[in-house]
Amino acid sequence: MEWLTNPDRRIPIGGWAKNFFTWLTTNFTGFFDQVSAVLAGVVNVILWILQTPHPLIVVAVVAGLSYWFRRSIGITLFTLLGLLLIINLGYWKATTETLALVLAASFVSMAVGIPLGIAAARRAWVYAVMRPILDLMQTIPTFVYLIPALVLFGLGMVPGLIATVIFAIPAPIRLTRLGIISTPPSLVEAAVSFGATPSQVLRKIELPFAMPQIMAGLTQTIMLSLSMVVISALVGAAGLGVPVVRALNTVNIAMGFESGLCIVILAIILDRLFRSSDEGEGA
Repeated sequence: MEWLTNPDRRIPIGGWAKNFFTWLTTNFTGFFDQVSAVLAGVVNVILWILQTPHPLIVVAVVAGLSYWFRRSIGITLFTLLGLLLIINLGYWKATTETLALVLAASFVSMAVGIPLGIAAARRAWVYAVMRPILDLMQTIPTFVYLIPALVLFGLGMVPGLIATVIFAIPAPIRLTRLGIISTPPSLVEAAVSFGATPSQVLRKIELPFAMPQIMAGLTQTIMLSLSMVVISALVGAAGLGVPVVRALNTVNIAMGFESGLCIVILAIILDRLFRSSDEGEGA
């Protein structure tokens, strides 16, 4: 065993990773600055939409959207009372910051994940290449890729957003692929026999059939993004993760319970808003 554990024979994987990120920061600083500016702009726009109106106006709009989407009095009342409780507890600003981060991360994840899922469904070799990468993204501890995100993008919302996207994006990719490959071959064959092109088959047959799985991917993305709230706070991302971390550091049970409750309320509201109608309507 000594030949295997000898420090002189140790494979310098960590050193290679460090050198790679040093090379990135040296040669592509401008690119990462541009990406950071764009993502920060997206988050700031969402924050402006959520924070500029009076909180009660935002609550009324979200409650109205919940009724429009779900047609359920129970879900609408839960949304209304839950958001009013958040305001009463004094966590409205932190909640809107968390919501902005989650919405931005979900948008990026779906915008990238759906096309990749379609490509993986259409080409088996694409999924064969992507599969170990997706496994790595889902299983590697989040703190590991939080470090390079911090190095490349600095403190703030952007590294938290990048880490959240890395953690959440496998869900829409896998579920989009699952929905596409689950399309009955008879439907595809019938469309092709009537002269449909591959793009028409995708738009009119495969994507509509896969829509429940795609929506499930969206809800999974939202839930995974919310699970990153506290971790993102460690790199300077604002939101409900900040009081949770502060409560942990000071052993403040009241603050920890209240901020955690706000995260739960937000998670339930988003889940009910974006859940596929096939999954049920329970409040």
